[in-house]
Amino acid sequence: MKTLGYYNGKYGELDEMSIPMNDRVHWFGDGVYDAGPARNYKIFAIDEHIDRFFNSAGLLKIKMPVTKAELKELLQEMVNKMDTGNLFVYYQVTRGTGIRNHEFTEGPGNLWIMLKPAEISDGTTPIKLTTAEDTRFFHCNIKTLNLIPSVMAAQKAKEKGCQETVFYRAGGRVTECAHSNVHIIKDGMLYTAPTDNLILPGIARAHLIRMCKKLEIPVSETPYTLDELMNAEEVIVTSSSNLCLHACEVDGKPVGGKQPELMEKIRKALLEEFYEATAE
Repeated sequence: MKTLGYYNGKYGELDEMSIPMNDRVHWFGDGVYDAGPARNYKIFAIDEHIDRFFNSAGLLKIKMPVTKAELKELLQEMVNKMDTGNLFVYYQVTRGTGIRNHEFTEGPGNLWIMLKPAEISDGTTPIKLTTAEDTRFFHCNIKTLNLIPSVMAAQKAKEKGCQETVFYRAGGRVTECAHSNVHIIKDGMLYTAPTDNLILPGIARAHLIRMCKKLEIPVSETPYTLDELMNAEEVIVTSSSNLCLHACEVDGKPVGGKQPELMEKIRKALLEEFYEATAE
């Protein structure tokens, strides 16, 4: 199949799928999601993604309709049905189905899955960033379906000819991007925002931290500012769809490019890890 969707046991091409109007996602965006890449029919870091998915659901008290093992098996089964093994694998759970009411719907949630062809960037081409004040709520650690601030920030980046928007809070603290985590290299050390309630604990972020430690690059999980980002030796953007990108510009001003050998060492190691984990 070219694309594949799933909803509570029903399968089909994405443009053939339909969702009941009373699914709470329509009224409240009441649900959580996770996603990641597959290559050669192998889903990368699947256990880490499923753990985060279940954690997000638990924080919102959503009853999962499947176990972790059942979801893992189902995702792999669906991947195996696709025409290509290089995919974007997306899954979400909404609180359930019922007449609109702010109080929780009883029973297990509704499971959605979406697969479409996709390729991972090799990270060699630098990207441009813009910035926006982070006015989102204070539960950014939950991968909720309520993404309007991120949607607006992503559109702002597109209109400015950029690939991402960097969020910052009052006082200049950098949090994350519209749909990525952002990090800096300063004095040869990786600085990345701590996993508090202001950022999503990215899976690619965790792999970056582990790889830097493996390469004996010091890591500091501490807050840093917009000014420090603008003056960093390198600016790194990570996500499950783009494992390791480096920025060359923020708000029209040049950034990074001061530690190219170190940047290439990190990028190459992360891509090799991905290719080895998803080899045929």
